[in-house]
Amino acid sequence: MLEKRNFYINGQWTAPAAANDFAVIDPSTEEQCAVISLGDEADTNAAVAAARAAFDSWSQTSKEERAALIRKLAEIYDSRQEEMAQAMSMEMGAPIMLSRQQQVGAGSWHIGGFLNAFEDFSFERDFTSSEKTLLEPIGVCALITPWNWPMNQIILKVIPAIATGCTVILKPSEIAPLSGVLFAEFMDEAGFPAGVFNMVNGDGVGVGSQLSAHPEVDMVSFTGSTRAGIAISKAAADTLKRVSLELGGKGANIIFEDADPKAAAQGAIRCFRNTGQSCNAPTRMLVHKSRYDEAVASASEVATNTHVGPASEEGKQIGPVVSEAQFNKIQGLIEKGMSEARLTAGGLGRPDGLNRGYFVKPTVFADVTNDMTIAQEEVFGPVLSIIPFETEEEAIAIANDTPYGLTNYVQTSDDETRRRVARRLRSGMVETNGQGFAQGSPFGGYKQSGNGREGGVYGLEEFLEVKAVSGWVTK
Repeated sequence: MLEKRNFYINGQWTAPAAANDFAVIDPSTEEQCAVISLGDEADTNAAVAAARAAFDSWSQTSKEERAALIRKLAEIYDSRQEEMAQAMSMEMGAPIMLSRQQQVGAGSWHIGGFLNAFEDFSFERDFTSSEKTLLEPIGVCALITPWNWPMNQIILKVIPAIATGCTVILKPSEIAPLSGVLFAEFMDEAGFPAGVFNMVNGDGVGVGSQLSAHPEVDMVSFTGSTRAGIAISKAAADTLKRVSLELGGKGANIIFEDADPKAAAQGAIRCFRNTGQSCNAPTRMLVHKSRYDEAVASASEVATNTHVGPASEEGKQIGPVVSEAQFNKIQGLIEKGMSEARLTAGGLGRPDGLNRGYFVKPTVFADVTNDMTIAQEEVFGPVLSIIPFETEEEAIAIANDTPYGLTNYVQTSDDETRRRVARRLRSGMVETNGQGFAQGSPFGGYKQSGNGREGGVYGLEEFLEVKAVSGWVTK
């Protein structure tokens, strides 16, 4: 079991202002694997004060100085990948193979994307021959990150914030804080000036709310549930700080009659990846009636053959969900689905052979209609709902009939259909025919999936103010 870790404030590891221990639970075993301290208001204030004091000098450093430190951080991150993989696997249940390849890999990928975007990024732009547009750091930023893709989200917030000259306070999820603590070690080793990066562990009700309402915080960047995003927006309203949100999703995967024969199987695999704990997962499979029975059989076979096992086990299994609360929520939604639709794979309880740990059976429901609970609520577990459609118009209407708008998916061999449907889907991202997004692509959603964009140039611009200056004679 790891020893209790304290906070990183003003370039130092510091003790909490008050004793407030919190047990971190390994979801594969239900056993305590670490103890952290949850911060209180004194800890939050200390971190904000350190970030505020460091802002003036850090915001005036050169682009080259900031890039050099980020490159140093990238070297440290790459050299300590195995530590990070083990931490994430233990704290949130990602199988170790997935943790090494995708959870850790997402961090390296995004650091590289930001460095590429930063190289040609201009903070001064000619508007006319006598007017400049300046892009300036917004100030002190509170970064509140989730447990499901820890490094993906920490990197997507910390790197663009510090690259643009902001100073930050990171609050990682208290459920999965070990990767955040390790990342703070990397930042310290890289040599960022005191106060530029600070980390305070805490829960949403405590440190999260304090940061959101703090008058000395200029911006909050949050990834998590829509419910929490609404609460943060309300807390931030009194100080009119900027709030950038990346929230939930209920992605539709539209499989047309001419789609690849493997489209349904591949869609189910994608839905179950990371044990379904991804906001951009394709959890609603919309299938043309001519392919419907085939798709149900194919997705159900994938679910039945998906191995579920402990995160420490080598292989391509899916692991547990993150916590008892998450397990209970998913079980409740599966039970609701069984009263609404036709269960074709999975169901209630743990998979056979697993009597401990927060393991969920990969589950498929057929004959779902879009007004059902399982088609509207974000399950955040390995649960797939399959819905038939007859026409393109019907498919688009079903896909858009959701409060969310993060990622939708289109499978068809007809390029015109693919482009036409993509234009009409109300989501921040549309993945077509399994083609992944490029490095630096803007990640974010419409509607209740949020209002910000992360990654590349768009991610840098999230942390900048725009200033117009007249009478600036340009060469």
